[in-house]
Amino acid sequence: MRELQRLLTDGVFRARALRFVLGLPTPLESADRKVLEQVIFGYFRALPGIRSVLFVGCDWYTRHYERTFFAAHNYWTLDPAASARKFGARQHLVAPMEELGRHFPQGYFDVIFCNGVYGYGLDTREQCERSFEQCHARLRPDGYFVLGWDDIPRRRPVPLEEIRSLRKFRRHAFPVFGSCSYLTYTRYRHRYDFYQR
Repeated sequence: MRELQRLLTDGVFRARALRFVLGLPTPLESADRKVLEQVIFGYFRALPGIRSVLFVGCDWYTRHYERTFFAAHNYWTLDPAASARKFGARQHLVAPMEELGRHFPQGYFDVIFCNGVYGYGLDTREQCERSFEQCHARLRPDGYFVLGWDDIPRRRPVPLEEIRSLRKFRRHAFPVFGSCSYLTYTRYRHRYDFYQR
């Protein structure tokens, strides 16, 4: 469903997906993906004490994340779509975020990345409340939660400031940016928000 939404609404994504399907080289990553892979992942990989990582939301452009960025970590992926399994980690779960508690004990992860899911599957207040509640509970004390989302009206199903479970987190000033939030230079205004338990 999330992939279909992006195919219908994002021309750059459509072009990259078509090139991928045809086996052609894809152009350089988008600005938001460069920030994620080169800056955000780099920071957390180098941070002492980061051992267990969860990445929520898998697609063809995430399939290399385990071997390229998190081979030395206890790396998990999660996506509710069974078709996304082939793009996930060796340790992959087909499940919605709302069900994290069924699969992991409290305090299991050091960092959780949720990128491109809010507004592309997390579309109701109930889903957001439950999902962010589960993320908070599954993080160790002082663990990190990174939320990547498109800051455009049609991709903001519920104002984030109204989600009570998100208020359980502390805002985290990401040292590289010196801010709790970073807006990328993309037409869909992809933003990264940084939180800490």
